[in-house]
Parts: sequence; structure tokens; C-alpha cells
Amino acid sequence: MSRRALTLTVAGILTLLLGIVGALLPVPYVVLSPGPTENTIGDVKGKPVISIEGRQTYPTSGALRLVTVAYQGGPGNRIDLLSALRGWLDPTIAVVPEETIFPPTSTAEQVDQQNTEEMTSSQDDATAAALTELKIPFTSVVTVASVQKGLPADGRFKRGDEITAVDGVTVTDRESVAAAVRKHKPGQRVDFTVNRAGQSTTVAAPTVAAQDGTPVVGVTMQIGYKFPFKVEINVGDVGGPSAGMMFSLGIVDKLTPGEMTGGKAIAGTGTITPDGQVGPIGGIQQKMVGAREDGAVFFLTPAGNCAEAVKAVPDGLKLVKVDTLHSAVQAVDAIRTGGPTESCPAG
Repeated sequence: MSRRALTLTVAGILTLLLGIVGALLPVPYVVLSPGPTENTIGDVKGKPVISIEGRQTYPTSGALRLVTVAYQGGPGNRIDLLSALRGWLDPTIAVVPEETIFPPTSTAEQVDQQNTEEMTSSQDDATAAALTELKIPFTSVVTVASVQKGLPADGRFKRGDEITAVDGVTVTDRESVAAAVRKHKPGQRVDFTVNRAGQSTTVAAPTVAAQDGTPVVGVTMQIGYKFPFKVEINVGDVGGPSAGMMFSLGIVDKLTPGEMTGGKAIAGTGTITPDGQVGPIGGIQQKMVGAREDGAVFFLTPAGNCAEAVKAVPDGLKLVKVDTLHSAVQAVDAIRTGGPTESCPAG
């Protein structure tokens, strides 16, 4: 073999090896693909997704499917370049920078924990929205969502504590609690009346100055609810807030006479607020694909996702625009009866 041929052969082998090694190197991207769907008026592993006790319920039929996105990658479990390339070539899959899913300051475990907390919160909001739609009264309460380590609240408050008063003054929302704390100077004591496990107690904590000088005690609050009956939602490992609207629809269906879907397969997505506002979500393209693969013909689409959704809607799936729970209920009624629905505008 001539020197030139040998050089070319060695160079070719080295190029091939470098290509193989490069393809197998982990890259900071996450692959998003269609995830499983669940019927909110059906069962998961033999257990109802939505269980209601203490209130009359009615038979349901068909499907109100929540949709999910599966992901590969992330800190400590990065995908290789070949996996990313395959994802870029598949129109049903999205490949996104790692930081869009996992903020640089968060670990994968912290993101999973946040998704779990958001799912729990969305279930409560979904129940509140459903009862608001049905004009069933309930009460709101301020509860402790988390306690910041190293601050005065640490060791004094527990997650789930219900704050009913500050310095003897009744509070009804997070803003009134925060305003009462801000009346104190850093170092001054604040007396909280707390309902813990059904018992009322006083929790005292001094304030400290936050970075901007605002007096705080280190409690993160959320709004909780006291419902007149028990609603339980079981979805296994699904996380995040994007199934809120579909939970609300499932609850409404179970609490009202007649079968809302008329036996039809309807999927959808969207966050929900306690007053029934539907918000946009991420991964709409993958969620539509998952819905169609599982037999859905209609897809309830948040108004804020319509522009993106119309560009990638799968064949055989009809997009129905919704912006409130009430409009979603009306849309499902129209689908059942064959009436007109509001479509996502094209372009």
C-alpha cells in the first residue's frame, strides 16, 4: 500500500471513529414524544380516575381523555446525539434544549417534585372550577405550600397548615396574610392562628428582611378549598397542571344527569383556574398525536394554543377552541348532539 493510500485509510478510520464517538456523546437536549392518555371518566388499573363520595353521581359513557407528553433526557440522564438526530427527523417528536424543561438551578428530582405539586394543585383547582360551573358552594382557605429552610418559619409551620388569622385578624387569601406580615419590622414577632389536623393553635415567628428589605417569615402559601363532599383523582405518575380542564369536565359529567359525551371519544388539554379560565400548555403537538392514536376524534384546544395547533393537527382530529370551562362544557354538548363548535382559526 502506498503512503498516500495508507494516509487516506488511517484518516478515514479516524474520521469514522470520531463520528461514532461523537454520535454517542451525551448532548444537552430533551426529546418530547406523545405520552399516554387517560380517560377521566374511566378507570386506571381498576380504580376510577375520579371518585366522588358524599354526593349523588350519574353514569357516564365515552371518553374525556387527558393527554400527556413523555420525555427522554435531562440532567444525569442525557440523550446521545443519534437520539437527538432521530427526534429532529420525526415530525411527531420535538427536540428542545435541556434548560427549557430543567432550569439550570433545578435538578431532575426537583422538577419532578414541582410537577407533582402542580398536579395536586390542579386537581383542587379543577374541583373548584367544576363546582363553580355547577353553582355548588364551597369555601377557600389559605394553606402552607412549603417552608423555606433557614428562615423563621422552618420548624414552626408544616405543609398543609391552614392560616386563619394573623395577629388576631381573620385572613381569607394570600394577599391579606402577606399584607399583615409586612406591617411588622424585621425582627418583630407575628402571631399566626393555624388550623393543623383539625386543631387550632398559635404559631409565633419573627420576621426577617428579604433581599429587597420586605419583612418575611419564610412561608409559601397556596389557596386550598373545603368542599361539601369528597373528590379524589387518581392518575398515577402523571404530573403538571395541564390536565386541569379535563379533570373539571370529568367531575361535571359525574355530577350531572345524562351522559355528557354521548359515547364519543373526546380529548383535550388546558390548565384551569378555580373560576374556570382555561390556559395554554406546552407540548401541544405531541399531545394531539397521542390523542389521535388513542382514538379521539375531537380535541378541546385552549385558545392560547390554537395558532400552534392548527399547523400540526393530525389527520382525523378536529380542533375545538375553548377558553373557559363553561365553553368546554358547551363544546362537549355540541359534539354529543352534532351541533356547531368553534374551531381554531387557521393561520
